[in-house]
Amino acid sequence: MKLFKQLFCIALVLLTSISAIAQSLQYVGGGNMGDNKFQLVYQLSGVSSPGSFNAPNIEGAKKLFQSGAQAIGSSSNTVVVNGKVVEHSSGNMYRYTVTYKAEKEGRLKVGTASVSVGGRQVSAPGFQMNVGKAERQQQSPQSSLNQLRGRGVNAEDPFTQGEEKEVTSNDLFVKIEMSKSRVYEQQAVVCTVKLYTKFPIKDFRPLQQPEYNGFLIEDITPKMAGAPRVENHNGQNYYTAILRKSILYPQKSGTLTINSGEFDVVPVQRRVYVGLNSAIAVPVDGDKLRIKSNAASVNITPLPSPRPAGFTGAVGEFSIKDAITPAQLKTFATGTYTVTVSGSGNIKYIKAPTIGFPKEFDTFDPQNNIKTASDGDDVHGDITFTYQFIPQQVGEFSIAEGEFVYFNPNTGEYETLKIPARKLNIAKGNGQPTKANADSERMTDIHPVHSGDMDLSKTHTLLLDSFAYWLMILIPFLVFVSILIYYRKLVKERANVQLMRVKRASKVAQKRLKQAKKYMADNNSNAFYAEVLTASWGYLSDKLGIPVSELSKENIDAELENYGVDETLRQKMLSLLEKCEFAQYAPELSGNDMQSVFDEAASVMDQLENVKRKKTVAQ
Repeated sequence: MKLFKQLFCIALVLLTSISAIAQSLQYVGGGNMGDNKFQLVYQLSGVSSPGSFNAPNIEGAKKLFQSGAQAIGSSSNTVVVNGKVVEHSSGNMYRYTVTYKAEKEGRLKVGTASVSVGGRQVSAPGFQMNVGKAERQQQSPQSSLNQLRGRGVNAEDPFTQGEEKEVTSNDLFVKIEMSKSRVYEQQAVVCTVKLYTKFPIKDFRPLQQPEYNGFLIEDITPKMAGAPRVENHNGQNYYTAILRKSILYPQKSGTLTINSGEFDVVPVQRRVYVGLNSAIAVPVDGDKLRIKSNAASVNITPLPSPRPAGFTGAVGEFSIKDAITPAQLKTFATGTYTVTVSGSGNIKYIKAPTIGFPKEFDTFDPQNNIKTASDGDDVHGDITFTYQFIPQQVGEFSIAEGEFVYFNPNTGEYETLKIPARKLNIAKGNGQPTKANADSERMTDIHPVHSGDMDLSKTHTLLLDSFAYWLMILIPFLVFVSILIYYRKLVKERANVQLMRVKRASKVAQKRLKQAKKYMADNNSNAFYAEVLTASWGYLSDKLGIPVSELSKENIDAELENYGVDETLRQKMLSLLEKCEFAQYAPELSGNDMQSVFDEAASVMDQLENVKRKKTVAQ
């Protein structure tokens, strides 16, 4: 199915997390100098140039000396996604040494230290320490480092991310999370595919994507913050990145399962160097890991039976309103009747209500305009159905009362919204009625009696002997037989649902490609690739006679082969699907040109349209 639309977001978030870890100020050690004097050593990492250093305040001790920024090395970080460098950053490391003298031996509380970097403060938290005789118990940097190495990995402490440690499934994993475990058919459920990691990520490549068979999908663009997001999961902190977040609408009852995905990941670990009074942690590439997400299931409850007569599949919570324009209606002038359904649910898939217009009105098929936002746990917005009509007669007419029936999953019941009846006064306008209405109003004119020579013929020919007579009988008979044969053929074709789907497959696909071309003209790549992908899946569904929910890339090749499509054309179609899926997920990384994808889609569908179904031989 579709590739993850937000792959580029992981690079942004995890790069930020790398920067947040690399650009840090840390207390790395200290030492007793005798006579109640002691030193504190701080290390600043990941900056191009440091600002002013604010030494910590210590109650009961006086600051004697503060060194300037001492450069001790440099570090760099590179983030690669799918073989492309999306971000590169580098920085230097600096050391600050502060000397104090305590008023007496004992335990002291060290305050927060900070450095001004790029207009913001990078700080190191305070701590407590012993001075004097107790200082002999103060651990050396190497001893403290050995203790850190013995602890578990901490996402916010680079010294616990040593290269000697194995990156386990507890440190780095992808999880599929469902917002609900049980829903009704067509009721929204949110599916989130999220990466949890205690290590920064250098490279992330999806190998197999989770597939949403049996669902209609509405993707949500995650709102990514400028700073890395730390979440607590099972009592441990992780940096997290949302790979994909979607609202799913189940199309059938039972248990539907989203299969697990598989990914290649290269984490960033730390190589630690220990000095006399301090230690530094330099980023290095870890080993490539292949991780697999969990599978997630949701139980789908069928909608209650019996279903009301007016129910057409709307599920959610809705309200309705209607309006007629213009205020003064006239004959032969177009009027507009709008019905707007607002609320949350499967609003994009609502069908137009049936409106009972008077027979004296010419009416047209309704048009719809959808305005929605994918936010929270459902899709919110409205869909407006526009009915155009042309009154053909003067007088008072009524639009009959209508209704909109939907299922409310919160109450577990079907609910009905009434569309009130409308009385319309039609004034006389300019124009002529259409033929169907003109026949009922046509008046008989009285013509003058013709006088004078009638030029009557005195010779007569027997009509049965004329060729024209038999021709006038034969032609209507042949026309009748032709119409009868055509009608029987038409009835037979319409009874064949699959044949009708195949016939309209190209027409429906071309209509969607026309919409995709508009998105291409507006340079709206996300909408363009989504429309091309929808057109391709819909065309294959109609052409092969298989519901969209049961199609997958795994069975398309076999179905097309059974249909009679050669291997080259099959590979072109699969390649088109993969291009559109990847471009939806990561347009910046796809390298696809919208015009070339559009031309390829049109060409592939045109070639498939010329393929005749292969006749099967009865066994």
